[in-house]
Amino acid sequence: MKIAIKQCFKILVASFFLFGSCTCSNSSIVESVKLAPVDLVYPLLDTENSRWFFFASASRPFGMVNLSPDTEVDGAWGSGYRYKNDTIQGFSHVHAWQLSGLSVLPVTVDSISEITIFKDFKSKFSHRTEQVSPGYHYVELDRYGITAELSSTKRTGLHRYSFSEDKEPALLFNLNSILGPCNNANGVLQRVDSKTLSGELVITATRRRPKPVKLFFHIELNTDVIAVTQDEQTGNYLVKVGGKEVLMKVGISYTSYENAKNNVKTEVPHWDFEQIIKASKEEWNDLLGRISITGGTETQQRRFYTDLWHALQGRRTISDVNGAYPDYTGDDFRIGQLPLDESGKPKFNHYNSDSFWGAQWTLNTLWGLVYPDIMEEFVYSLLQYHKDGGLIPRGPSGGNYTYVMTGASSTPFIVSAVQKGIVTQDLDSIYSALKKNHLVEGIMEKAGYEHYTMTGGGFKHYLANGYVPYPIPEGKFGLHEDGASLTMEYAYQDWTLAQLAKKLGRSEDFDFFMKRSDNYKNVFDTSVGWMRPKDIDGNWLPNYDPYTYENGFNESNGAQSTWFVPHDIEGLAELMGGKSKAVDKLNRQFSKAGEQGFTSGNAHAKELHPEYRRVPINYGNQPSIQTAFVFNKLGRPDLAQFWSRTVVEKVFSGLSPSTGYNGDEDQGLMGSLAVLMKLGLFQMNGGTEDNPKYELGSSLFPKAVLRLPNGNTLQINAQQAATNHYYIQDIQFNGRPVPELYLRHADLIKGGILDYQLADKPSEN
Repeated sequence: MKIAIKQCFKILVASFFLFGSCTCSNSSIVESVKLAPVDLVYPLLDTENSRWFFFASASRPFGMVNLSPDTEVDGAWGSGYRYKNDTIQGFSHVHAWQLSGLSVLPVTVDSISEITIFKDFKSKFSHRTEQVSPGYHYVELDRYGITAELSSTKRTGLHRYSFSEDKEPALLFNLNSILGPCNNANGVLQRVDSKTLSGELVITATRRRPKPVKLFFHIELNTDVIAVTQDEQTGNYLVKVGGKEVLMKVGISYTSYENAKNNVKTEVPHWDFEQIIKASKEEWNDLLGRISITGGTETQQRRFYTDLWHALQGRRTISDVNGAYPDYTGDDFRIGQLPLDESGKPKFNHYNSDSFWGAQWTLNTLWGLVYPDIMEEFVYSLLQYHKDGGLIPRGPSGGNYTYVMTGASSTPFIVSAVQKGIVTQDLDSIYSALKKNHLVEGIMEKAGYEHYTMTGGGFKHYLANGYVPYPIPEGKFGLHEDGASLTMEYAYQDWTLAQLAKKLGRSEDFDFFMKRSDNYKNVFDTSVGWMRPKDIDGNWLPNYDPYTYENGFNESNGAQSTWFVPHDIEGLAELMGGKSKAVDKLNRQFSKAGEQGFTSGNAHAKELHPEYRRVPINYGNQPSIQTAFVFNKLGRPDLAQFWSRTVVEKVFSGLSPSTGYNGDEDQGLMGSLAVLMKLGLFQMNGGTEDNPKYELGSSLFPKAVLRLPNGNTLQINAQQAATNHYYIQDIQFNGRPVPELYLRHADLIKGGILDYQLADKPSEN
């Protein structure tokens, strides 16, 4: 290994946590070892259970390029970097929601293997020699005796390969093969000059993204290209190169070769690999460092910054450095252009993103307080889709709609940004764009991945009868056509839109959507005390078992989803017979769920397991991740404090490849949730009311400092924070008592000191 790389990692080696399987100590951080937040991140977390877009290493925050090794490539689930697989199949540049592309593997060949290499190319590797940190990946390919190092800028991948001496060095480009969620096809690679290659491929359609997407790339090497050979059977390419030390820049674009080349020219005008690693670490450290924690165990600190790292990656840039972006929302492909500022730079980036389903309890709060600049960009990206295609998406991919999940999940996200003063311009036009999704011909009429009809969302029944029937009588048109969940989701999202209508003085719209927000009551059966599906004739689902999974409820059971009323917990409690009965009911659910660790196993697929599917509360998927803080609304903050901290210990404290998020970490949602629960901050309605409330929970760390983008700091002190100190005895903000256990956004962003007194017993007050 090079001396420079040894220097780059000497602190990491000394702290024993970035290499291979991590068995971490619970001892306190040694004060003399001052590790930056980026050096505390453990990228291998939960990689035994990861999916195509889950893992990241050589990537910048929200980078177009997410360069990392693939040990499994067959399917969206169980693919990408899987820790238990010991064979590398290639280094891919695109690991995104419904997108994959540009796999390359350095190899060595002789006269025989250069013929067979196209089908026999995989190489063993060992975690013992592997090094992984945000922005960098080092791995040794045992079969070839090659050391490979990867890093990146936002749109360009950087490779450094050291080849053995006895065989010819070459690069295998697998441009025509299955890669994660889809096939790569029509791949073309050509030599431009002695040190430059260019090409393109088609990221073929999927059920979730029914239009193919083109990927263009521009490649520069520091050594000569000796020969380029295409295999007739596979259509893939072998590029022989000169020299044993090879550097390679790979710029990508979804618009053109020229823009791929320009991305490289603009972002990497040099060949200093160490400088790119350093810049990547600095960029990550700047974002992670907006929250500084003190105290806690070594494992707790590492897990906190790993959670925060997850909250800042996964969703991917698709616009070029000059603001060009792919638009597939119409009948024909077009190259769009983002608005530019006075200096000629794009005002925001355009994004590929999984759904915002569940973001009301995660990204809304974390981004809205600590990363408003990121939240603003995503809002304007969502609005750009509306300008191009007529609808605000809930999960766009490749410049088009995917209709992933259900409802209008972008509404609370955007409304929260407005209520927090992050987005302040053109509010009337934003409201009109959001309102369209809540009316006929809007996105609420489409259920999961329903591309060709406006039926599966059951929206016309919601308008006519106040609920979505289960089953939907028109038939099956998409996934997630679960009527009770759809009704509850629409009702909550209607409430959030009503808050924006109120802000803008649209009183009739406010009354209209507030009335619709009560529709959740139409699927609550007072005779059994649970949310319960109804058929088209208004009959309750017979032989109802609230613990049956996806029986009228999306990715959940009725027991979990009964509490999905973020806007009116008090009204829900009335239906249950009062707050006392609601508390008893939810407390029993938590007690029972604790026996199974509060999750449906350790992976999303386990929710289908006969035992795991019956868990009463599931912190491995979005529908019930708010439930600990429901106790605040029921007048029992002590139970909110106890159960939220217990969930953190059981669900969000592990630090190994075998555990981490226990299910469905949809591009930062569960990482964000873990960060918020550890800080003791939560927003039940997603921060969508005027001057939003932050509910205060039990902080895990003795001290946390949030560096706010406006220059202020929020310091959270909880000197008694310890494993068994869950309960708030007293809390003050800037020296004044906080009796209601919440603070408003306008007060928090001014900064100040939040002082907790915690104990191992509830307060007697």
